[in-house]
Amino acid sequence: MKTATSRSAIGLALVAAATLAVYLPTIASLLRQWASDENYSHGFVVVPFAAYFAWRERARIQTASPQGRMAGFLMLAASLTVFLAGQLGAELFLTRVSLLGVIAGVAVALYGSRALRPLAFPLALLLLAVPLPAVIFNRIAFPLQLVASRAAETVLSAVGIPVLREGNVLVLPSITLEVAQACSGIRSLISLLAVAALLGKLAGARRWARLALVAAAVPIAIVANAARVAGTGLAAVWVGPYAAEGFFHEFAGWVVFVVALILLLGAQRCLRRASGGRGRPAAVLS
Repeated sequence: MKTATSRSAIGLALVAAATLAVYLPTIASLLRQWASDENYSHGFVVVPFAAYFAWRERARIQTASPQGRMAGFLMLAASLTVFLAGQLGAELFLTRVSLLGVIAGVAVALYGSRALRPLAFPLALLLLAVPLPAVIFNRIAFPLQLVASRAAETVLSAVGIPVLREGNVLVLPSITLEVAQACSGIRSLISLLAVAALLGKLAGARRWARLALVAAAVPIAIVANAARVAGTGLAAVWVGPYAAEGFFHEFAGWVVFVVALILLLGAQRCLRRASGGRGRPAAVLS
């Protein structure tokens, strides 16, 4: 048993070293984007948690049935093909997401297909830290900009403030506000999805409750951002145009995000009660 375990450890170390050598430029570019792009700065938090959850499942992974190992080599081949396609096409998303396929393929090749189930959550968590292609990102962000601007128009009109909306631009008596991509709410949406996934796992809720919590993060993020944009418009009219930019604007963003977190925690508590509070909390070391 020790010999087999030692061989697996040596094989895993060799594969890890080879993977690091191939993916080092990809990992370096990913770290640089996390450091410079606020939309994905949560990657620095997500990776340690994903590593922790994978480490907790090490016993299940190592004792998995050795059957289905050939599928792991096929997954490796497919993932490396995706990596090569990303390199040739200069598509960062493909090269980065292929790393997750390599990790899954190595686990299956070493320990069998049943080793993939314990790694499902850590891999899904890591996927949230991979920046989306610009085309997809923009297709998500622009509708969110329109939702936020429409909500702000409704609120401002309801309180008697004259407002003219042209797409994602709000024309007010004293200022013209543009709901830019940075104010679309996609940043808080991506972060809240990661937080929701972590909260559900740490609470030890049932799978359906964890999925429901992640789903609840979407409307919470949208409503919170719409409230932020509406509040910015109100502040610009009642306080002054300077309230729509600089410190006040950034501070309002943080306040709204904290409120969204509180709502998410409330949803977590409700779902945990609905699921009967079953499941072992993932924060407890085994």
